[in-house]
Amino acid sequence: MTKRINLALQGGGAHGAFTWGVLDRLLQDSDIEIAAISGTSAGALNAAALKAGWSEGGRQGARVLLDRIWHQVGAVHDLRLTGWIAQALPPVGMLNSWAEALMPVSPMDMAALVTSPYQYGALYRNPLEPVVRSLRFDQVCAKDGPELHIAATNVRSGKIRVFSGSEVCCEVILASACLPTLFQAVELTDPKTGEVEAFWDGGYTGNPALFPLFDAHLPDDVLVVNINPLRRDSIPQTAQEIQNRINEISFNSSLLRELRAIAFVKRLIAEGRMERGSMKDVLIHMIADDDLMTTLSVTSKVTPTPYLLHSLKIAGRAACERFLDAHKADLNISATVDLAAMFD
Repeated sequence: MTKRINLALQGGGAHGAFTWGVLDRLLQDSDIEIAAISGTSAGALNAAALKAGWSEGGRQGARVLLDRIWHQVGAVHDLRLTGWIAQALPPVGMLNSWAEALMPVSPMDMAALVTSPYQYGALYRNPLEPVVRSLRFDQVCAKDGPELHIAATNVRSGKIRVFSGSEVCCEVILASACLPTLFQAVELTDPKTGEVEAFWDGGYTGNPALFPLFDAHLPDDVLVVNINPLRRDSIPQTAQEIQNRINEISFNSSLLRELRAIAFVKRLIAEGRMERGSMKDVLIHMIADDDLMTTLSVTSKVTPTPYLLHSLKIAGRAACERFLDAHKADLNISATVDLAAMFD
């Protein structure tokens, strides 16, 4: 029996390779139909690659293109070559801890305090641009395959802007992944007003945006691939630990707001205070690996080494396998995230 779902893909820099692994496994299950995808930052890149590959070659085409895109991010020909090396190396979390111990404050963090991406002048280049431009946007915007929604943050208004369908272009993906301390704001012309608007990373206002997935024609199920840990039990004490947790909290805040709103609506429906059908009774599911992600930090988000990307892809596939084993039967029937307990 076909299970129709929507995907909501978080951003998180190089940690988006975890989502690559989730999607790689999900695309192998012919029982699951992806109706729509909402993506932000690295989630936007994953979403666009899946859609373009799907348009060209179906499920296998999507897997092949996701592989190619992340190989480009890692700047290697074939990340499978790291497989045998990985067997001789310690876990990525341990390597991350060693790196932070050797350098408590990263050069990138120090540079961000005193420099701006606008100071590079003619030398400025966004390293993600060649990767994103390698996508065929006629396929990204094709009518067949999953609907596509990409979130970015309007710099002037501070509001979320969701680009959908034919609005999605290379600049939109770059805007969705534009960390202002690293990249210059991406400027796009508003077709309605003719005004040029500047955009930063969508993670500040929608990481990812869930509301585009609430349309009546879409399935009730929203599967969130979460790569920013919602909870850390230990209290951060070092400078890097504090900055890392600030980053996680800020990039989870918009998701938690939308989940709280969904929980509120579901309670009204359950208590009979809202007529069924007047608002969507969304079924939330989540794939995550907080045990792994809490061993990493914001530093590894901007360090897309082949070993890190390979390890995260493997972890994403494993997390998706665990989810399907436990909850595939629940899809289109009941939620597998207890929102009431989450916000109790």
